[in-house]
Amino acid sequence: MRVNDPLRADVANRANERCEYCQYPEEHSPSSFQVEHIVPSSADGPTELSNLALACSHCNLHKGKRQEGIDPQTGTDVRLFNPRSNDWTVHFRLNQETGEIEGQTSIGRTTVEVLLMNAEQPTRARRNLIRFGVL
Repeated sequence: MRVNDPLRADVANRANERCEYCQYPEEHSPSSFQVEHIVPSSADGPTELSNLALACSHCNLHKGKRQEGIDPQTGTDVRLFNPRSNDWTVHFRLNQETGEIEGQTSIGRTTVEVLLMNAEQPTRARRNLIRFGVL
């Protein structure tokens, strides 16, 4: 999604220039982060700050237009993490030894699963940032 520069700047500043899903810092990413609709525009999600999040390309690609997924622990449909209404530290924990993001709630587990947060490449990148004291 393409948004105007002032709106993108507001979204990036609010997110401290980190992906609002996996918390990866944009300055350490090989590509610019994207502004994504939490509720997709195809589901009548507005293009306004309250519905926009900063996302790395990995998280944004895997989230796509999804708003829910299946909790791998319970097998039930669960809504995905919403950076505007959910606290990251309640739903996720970064394992400092493995670099994996651990879902702490059904929302966290489902989001980790749907966004493939613990795929090999992003997990390896997080381990490197942990090793250098960035995460």
